[in-house]
Parts: sequence; C-alpha cells; structure tokens
Amino acid sequence: MPAPRCPVVHAPAVIGPLPVDRTAAQEFLEQFHFETTPAETLDGRLRQVSAEIDATGSYTHTPDELAFGARVAWRNAARCIGRLYWNSLRIRDSRSIVAPADVAADCVEHLREATRGGRIRSTITIFAPDRPGRPGPRIHNDQLIRYAGHRTASGEVRGDGRYEEFTERAVALGWRRPEPPGRFDVLPLMISARPDTAPELFEMPATEILEVPLSHPDLPWFAELRLRWHAVPAISNMPLEIGGITYPAAPFNGWYLGTEIGARNLVDADRYDLLPVVAERLGLDTSSERTLWRDRAMLEMVRAVQHSFDEAGVTMADHHSESERFLTHIQREERAGRSCPAEWSWIVPPVSGGLTPVYHRYYDEPDPTTRPAFLAPEPS
Repeated sequence: MPAPRCPVVHAPAVIGPLPVDRTAAQEFLEQFHFETTPAETLDGRLRQVSAEIDATGSYTHTPDELAFGARVAWRNAARCIGRLYWNSLRIRDSRSIVAPADVAADCVEHLREATRGGRIRSTITIFAPDRPGRPGPRIHNDQLIRYAGHRTASGEVRGDGRYEEFTERAVALGWRRPEPPGRFDVLPLMISARPDTAPELFEMPATEILEVPLSHPDLPWFAELRLRWHAVPAISNMPLEIGGITYPAAPFNGWYLGTEIGARNLVDADRYDLLPVVAERLGLDTSSERTLWRDRAMLEMVRAVQHSFDEAGVTMADHHSESERFLTHIQREERAGRSCPAEWSWIVPPVSGGLTPVYHRYYDEPDPTTRPAFLAPEPS
C-alpha cells in the first residue's frame, strides 16, 4: 500500500487556536454514530461535547472517535491510490505528548512498530491537538525519514536535491553534516513545541531505520551504483482535522509503491536525477529524445527497486496490482453509498499509466470542505 498522500485541503494559518466549530463537531459525531455502533447515544454525546466546548472551547475525542476519524481522513484522501486499506490503519494515541524530545522519541517508536522487520504496517501516531491558548507540537519534516541535500563547492547537490534548503536550515540550527557528506544522510527531526517557538533537532537512530540496498535482477553492475532507499514512507507535516479539532502533528505511513521510488524519488531532475547515469550504463543512445532512452532507463530503475524490496522481504506494492485494488475500493465505497473522489494525476502511476485500469476512467472531484481530512502542511 502506498503512503496515504492525498489532501488538497489547506490548513488555516495558525494565529492561535480558536474555539471548536460546534457544527463541525456535530457533523462528525453524527457520521461516527451513523457508521459505527457506539454504546452511548448520539444525543447524550452531543450534550456532553456541547458542555465541554462551553467550558473549555474544545472537547476530547474518545479513543473510538479518534480512530474512526483518522481512518476516514485516509478514506477521504483524494490523492491516495491505497485507500482500500483505510479501515486497517493502526492508531497510536499519543495525545498526552507535547514536548519536542518526547515527540521525537515517540516518532522513533512509531517507526519501530510500523517497520516490523520489513512487514510494514499502516500506522498513525496522533500527538496533542491544538486547543484555545494551547497549540500542539509541530513536526517540520515532511516525512520522518528524508535524505539530506548537500551543496558542493562545484555548485552541484550531493544527495536529495529537493531537501537542500531543509538541510541548510538544519545546519543553521546546529546539525553537523556527516563528513564527508553522503548521498543518503538521514536528516534529523525538526520539532517545535508550538508554532511560535524555535524548532529543536533530534537525530534519528540508525538502528531504527530500515534501508534497502538496490540491485537489479539481470544487471550485476546496478549494485555498483550503491543506491538505497528507506522502507517506511511516514508523512509527518500534514495536520489531521477531525470534528473541528486539529491535530497538527500526526505522522502516518502506509508502504511504498515501487514507482514512487523508481520513477520519482531517484529520477526526478530536482531529486537524484539518475536516469542519465542508468542510461549510460545500459549503453543507450541519449542523443535524442526519440530514442526513448529515458523510458527504457526508468523501467529498469523501477524493476531494480521492486526486485530489491522483494529480495529484502520489505512490503512494497506494484502499480498494476494497486490499480486493480483501487477499483475494488471504489466499488466498495459505491456499495456503501459513498462517493470516492480522486485526483487523476495522482492516482495514475508515472510508469505505464495507460496499461493500468485507473487510467481509463473519470473520478468524482474532491470537495475541499470534506472532513475528517489530512490538511496541506502549514507554512514552516
């Protein structure tokens, strides 16, 4: 299952958490009671929540409400092809955790529990919410594991080019680059106790990061490129909104789709830009786009990624199987009387899109007001 990467909803700028919108709370509770069978009556729960909002400006989700809200936020994620598994999302309730050091330690525990030696389990950890006068913690990294981008004296970037600016920010906060800088240096976690406090840095223990060295089933030289990628795509900077309450730090993961790494992360021009390197080793004619050298090199890159994860026993989806499963998800949603919005450009894979069933159809347009939802990252 690819990581749930789907919101188009934009989080409001944080000026200071406002009292909870009662209508949003009521609509969520009505949905929760419609789709599940809680012991408490809806009227009783609404009275309890209303009294709590009167007293504090907010309210506290029960564990069942929290789990339901997080799972439905994934179900609503219009950019995610892996939503068939929405109801299996494992919930880690960490709402009592606020201090950056404690958030960092629990993020490490999240990785440990989600990785399971390669048998990746979809997991979300939900930290303290925003409350009136008490904003929750913020994780500034867009994923728990990302590789640094180091600008060299020659002007080139060594590592992941997309994270050069984040790397410089970490250095300015006191992070010491590895010496010499490498292509796959894991960035530290950057966490703030609240939006108006300076972030703190925390190294990710190497022992808790599962990485897969890349090789190719037919090309022995591929291993000489000394490429690798981490096993768990844990998105960490997207606020989760449930029933009018925003949880600004709620890292969540699924598992990788092979094309995410082989056709995007390692080959995008602003990332590792490895297609020319692979094409040269393949002996392809790169003098003209009409030779389709990029297409041929990308296919071998995706084959290498899929082969390597399979050989390492690490969970990974392929774009053909996942496309079929997404159509199964749509059918289930239709039987349940729900629409299934999707963004075509995110659902169709970047390799062989026309060969997958998700290519040949239209989808319901996403509604940016739909809740529960994962929101777009706040300005950091």
